[in-house]
Amino acid sequence: MGIIAAEAKLSKSAPVVRKYRALIHHQQDKPVQPDISVKHLNKVYADGFRALKDINLDIERGEIFALLGPNGAGKTTLISIICGIANISSGEVKAAGYDIVKDYRKARESIGLVPQELHTDSFETVWGAVSFSRGLFGKPPAPEHIEKVLKDLSLWDKRNSRIMSLSGGMKRRLMIAKALSHEPQILFLDEPTAGVDVELRRDMWEMVRKLRENGVTIILTTHYIEEAEEMADRIGVIRQGEIILVEDKAQLMSKLGKKELRLHLQQPLETIPGQLALEPVELSKDGYELIYTFDSQQEQAGVARLLRTLGDLDIEYRDIQTRESSLEEIFVGLVNE
Repeated sequence: MGIIAAEAKLSKSAPVVRKYRALIHHQQDKPVQPDISVKHLNKVYADGFRALKDINLDIERGEIFALLGPNGAGKTTLISIICGIANISSGEVKAAGYDIVKDYRKARESIGLVPQELHTDSFETVWGAVSFSRGLFGKPPAPEHIEKVLKDLSLWDKRNSRIMSLSGGMKRRLMIAKALSHEPQILFLDEPTAGVDVELRRDMWEMVRKLRENGVTIILTTHYIEEAEEMADRIGVIRQGEIILVEDKAQLMSKLGKKELRLHLQQPLETIPGQLALEPVELSKDGYELIYTFDSQQEQAGVARLLRTLGDLDIEYRDIQTRESSLEEIFVGLVNE
């Protein structure tokens, strides 16, 4: 075939090529796979104890996911398996699309783990410790990356300091720097603010948000329910080795939360009036408060009906206060069911 004929043929096929390219582009626009994918995961120890029971969990790229549960619920076991520290009994786990058994090196490279305690040479410098952690993953030296991490974590001025000279808060930051040294896209934070003061805790919350803005997926385990309420996009609750709930934080608090309306009365009541007997109303011991409790999803008609009934009974009130259940109250209710 001559060059001119070939060019003519290619010209005629151009629409097909464009259509094929459009198809590829469309496929690329499809939702990306979750950064963490757990399917039917079980962990059974030699003595027969089942630490994890048929766990199914997807954690999306770029979200902050809080895993909550009482002591012994299986949080640490689940994290240890995903991070390659413990073996699975059955099931499938993928990190950044890599199977943690078949592609364990790639899977492990994609994960950074911040443990509760710092285990490193106290005589080592901050720069040396972070650089060494990067080398453990077979990554070539990258002084510019180490510099960026240390500056982002406000550790740059301490880069030549020995670890033994750091404060508790600085050591926490160092643990995060070590976990980020090899540029993982997934970061596990195990009780990141345990034992630190309130000011440092809030500084670390802000730091975690910045990491998420840079595209890092963050999985947080904590006993500070306030921490999960402040930072998390979604909440997962594990109890006795089973995931009992995974929910968007706002939706969880809306669905399972309670609202409370407190009316401070002008004059005390001895008993709840009969007209209110069917309402979820309580009377305080001194008789000066009526407490009305209702579901967050419930329509406001009940509140309007209550106020209307009080008006009909000539019961006057001088103040109204409302409050919603905290995540801690919801969590306690779930784990105690």
